[in-house]
Amino acid sequence: MGDLPGISGKLGYLADLGVNAVWLSPFYVSPQADAGYDVADYRRIDPLFGDLADFDEMLRKAHGLGLRVIVDLVPNHTSDEHVWFQEALGSPAGSAARNRYIFRDGNGVNGNEPPNNWRSIFGGKAWTRLMENGVPGQWYLHLFDTKQPDLNWENPEVHDEMESVLRFWLDRGVDGFRVDVAHGMVKAAGLPDWDGHSTMVSGDESGTEAGTDQDHQQKPAIDPPSPFFDQDGVHEIYRAWNLILKEYDGDRMLVAEAWVEQPERLALYVRPDEMQQAFNFEFLLAGWDAERITAAVDSSLAANASVGAPTTWVLSNHDTVRHPSRFGLTDPTTFPKGISAEDEQPNEALGLARACAVTLLMLALPGSAYLYQGEELGLPEHTTLDASVRQDPAFFRTHGVERGRDGCRVPLPWEAAAPGHGFSSAATVDGPAAPPWLPQPESFARCAADVQSRTTGSTLELYRNALALRSAHRLGAGTHEWSPEHQPKSGIVAFSNGAISVLANVGRIPVAIPEGARVILASGPDAISNTMLAPNSAVWITT
Repeated sequence: MGDLPGISGKLGYLADLGVNAVWLSPFYVSPQADAGYDVADYRRIDPLFGDLADFDEMLRKAHGLGLRVIVDLVPNHTSDEHVWFQEALGSPAGSAARNRYIFRDGNGVNGNEPPNNWRSIFGGKAWTRLMENGVPGQWYLHLFDTKQPDLNWENPEVHDEMESVLRFWLDRGVDGFRVDVAHGMVKAAGLPDWDGHSTMVSGDESGTEAGTDQDHQQKPAIDPPSPFFDQDGVHEIYRAWNLILKEYDGDRMLVAEAWVEQPERLALYVRPDEMQQAFNFEFLLAGWDAERITAAVDSSLAANASVGAPTTWVLSNHDTVRHPSRFGLTDPTTFPKGISAEDEQPNEALGLARACAVTLLMLALPGSAYLYQGEELGLPEHTTLDASVRQDPAFFRTHGVERGRDGCRVPLPWEAAAPGHGFSSAATVDGPAAPPWLPQPESFARCAADVQSRTTGSTLELYRNALALRSAHRLGAGTHEWSPEHQPKSGIVAFSNGAISVLANVGRIPVAIPEGARVILASGPDAISNTMLAPNSAVWITT
C-alpha cells in the first residue's frame, strides 16, 4: 500500500525535485471504501500506513528538508464505521446521535421513497434506508458512497468536533489542510429536489446513465444552483477556521477542493478572512486549446485579484485522468471519467509532448502550482486496467459506465528493474515482494525515476530545471502580461513574467521564435528547429 516510513524515505527526492510542500491524501483509520476518504477516526493513523510516531518522524524530516506538509481533511462526511455513525445506528429517530448526520423519514407509502431525488456523486441514489429491528426505517444522506454518510453541519457539535480535529494536527506541527469537498457540507434548507448536474469530476448525479460519452459533463446554463454544493453557509465555517489557524505560529494554510464553475464564486473561498488557496479547476478543464487556456488564465487572475489572493494552478490530481493521456486523445479538450481498454487509447507520445509544453506554461504563471505525484515522470493513465482489479466505488455504483479514477492512482515506478518497480518491498509468506495495490502497466518501466534521473532530456530533468528557474526568478510572486506574439485563435499562447517570456505552440504549424530571444528552457528535444517552435511545444525565453 505504501506507508508513512516510505514517504519519509522519498522526501529527499521531493526536495531534489524542487517543490516546497507535499500534500498527503488521507492516512487516517478507515475501512478504505474510498481510498481513505471514508474516515473512521480523524486522530489516528491507519495501521496500513504506520502510527503517530511514524507521522511525527516524517513531519520532522520534511521540515528539516524545508518541505511544508499539508494533510487532507474530510469534513463533509465520515465513514459508516465512525463511532458517531455507529452510535446513530443504535439510537432512535430524532436522537442527538442521529442529529450529527442527515437522517430523514422517507416519502410515499410507508416511507418507501427517498426524502428527495438527489443522486450520489458516485452514481445511484444519495440516500440509503436503514433496517431498524427488522423493519424499514429512516434514510440517511450520502452524497458519495453508501459508506460515507454526510455530516449535519447545522449541528454545533459537528463544528466543535472538526475544529478540535484541526487543532489536533496543528498541535503536531502540520502546515495546513487540503479541504475535501470544500464546497459541500452545507445543504439548502428543506433539502429540495434538484434535477441539475454537478461538474465535480469524481462522478455525476444523474447515475448510471451519465457519462456514456466519456466527456466532462458541463452544467447547462438553465440549471438552478445546486442545493448541496457552494451554499453561502460554507463561508462561515472557513472564517472560523481562519481564526484557529491564526492562533498558531508559522504560515499555516487552507486550500479548497471546490468544484465551483464561476471564478467569481471560487474567489469567495480565498477572501482575506477565509482560506489561503483554492484549486483552479477551470484551468485544469481547459484542455489543450489555446483559446480555452487563455480564457482560464484571464478569468482566474481577475477573480483572484478582486479579493487579493494568489491563483492556484493544477493540471492533474487523484480524481482526474492524467493530463498526458487526456492531451493524447483525438479531442484533447474532452474530460473522460476514466479510460478503459474499450475506450479510445491516447497517443502517448503526442500527449506527453503537449503535457510538457503546458507544464512550462503553468509553471511560469504567478501564484502557486500543484503537481500530481508522477507527473514529473510523464506518467500516462493506466488505460487497460482489468475490471477485476478496480477499486473506485464510482466504477461499481455506475456498473462500469464510469471507468473511475483507479487509472491515475497506480503507484509510482521508482526502479525499473525492481519488483513492483520499487514501490512495494514487503515480503509475502512465500518470500517475494507483494505486488502494488494497483498493478502498474509495462510502460512504467521506461518512466521509472531511476531511469529518468540518469537520462539527459528526460521529463524528470525538465521538471527539475523548470522548478529551479521558477524559484530563481520568483515567478510565483511575479506578474502576468500577454506578449505581442499572443494569438490564441492561431494557437499561440505567449506571455511574460518578469524577465521570463513563454511561447507555447498549441497550433498545428511551426511559429517563429522572436528575433534576438535566448531560449533558456524547451519542453522537448524536438521543440526548436531553425529558430522555429514546433507544434505541441513551448519554450522559456529571455531577451
